[in-house]
Amino acid sequence: MSRRTVLITGTSTGIGLATVAAARRDGWQVVATVRDPDRADELRELLVDVRQLDVTDEQSVARCMAGVVRDYGGLDALVNNAGVANSDPTMEMSTMAALRANLEVNFFGVVAVSRLAMPLLRASHGRLVTVGSVHGVIGQPFNEAYCAAKFAVEGFMESLAPVAEAHGVRVSLVVPGFVPDTRFGYFPDVNRHTLHADSGPYADTYADYLDWVGGQGWESAGQPAREVAEVVLATLEAERPAFRVPAGRWAEEYLAHKLADRDGAAVQELARTWLGRGPGPAGG
Repeated sequence: MSRRTVLITGTSTGIGLATVAAARRDGWQVVATVRDPDRADELRELLVDVRQLDVTDEQSVARCMAGVVRDYGGLDALVNNAGVANSDPTMEMSTMAALRANLEVNFFGVVAVSRLAMPLLRASHGRLVTVGSVHGVIGQPFNEAYCAAKFAVEGFMESLAPVAEAHGVRVSLVVPGFVPDTRFGYFPDVNRHTLHADSGPYADTYADYLDWVGGQGWESAGQPAREVAEVVLATLEAERPAFRVPAGRWAEEYLAHKLADRDGAAVQELARTWLGRGPGPAGG
């Protein structure tokens, strides 16, 4: 491979699209994947390799990985970015099928792509970067399913990281807060009125929550997708990236409400001793 090759999932809009642009600018050979190729017009304008990939379909994942090996000879990095939001106000108002579907994309989809990428990343001593969320550390009211999935991703990657590192692969989580310039969480038929109507006995509490979101909450904490993309790229290219990388000052301060080990270094160092490896190098 004459140039480093990165596969990025969920690239039709938002953080994924911005990460594709940043990686291409910095000389990466980019494989940009989307579930629906009909939504890839902006990607094609970036002149990158656009491929279909549904993270919930194991055969789709396998086909995509096989194609990357065939056409590029291997893989240097994976960025797990694909995800879905939750439009139901509470788990009680949702269905078990909808709750399972959320976990299927946001957690099992990450696992499905990562497990098939790992042999390629071991061969290249590559990087596995996953876009997490502050919701994976601090539970958010009325976001039970999404938070559960992101908590699961945190646990999975934290467990995988020391084992992957022992075999030459660095694993990191980039943790953004609220990113307003994206279609993530956009539901054209869902608005404040419909959400309130669907909230049942929680309607008044949900109205208070929406007031917070629109006031001093996420709206005031927002950062552009390109900012998060630059953090993803810096993590890909760092010599010794941290395990957990807040995507900005607000995310870092928000995580501090709960975490003493903000970048995950203490847990990773402890885990190294369980693998008989001793303390890691300076910088994680």
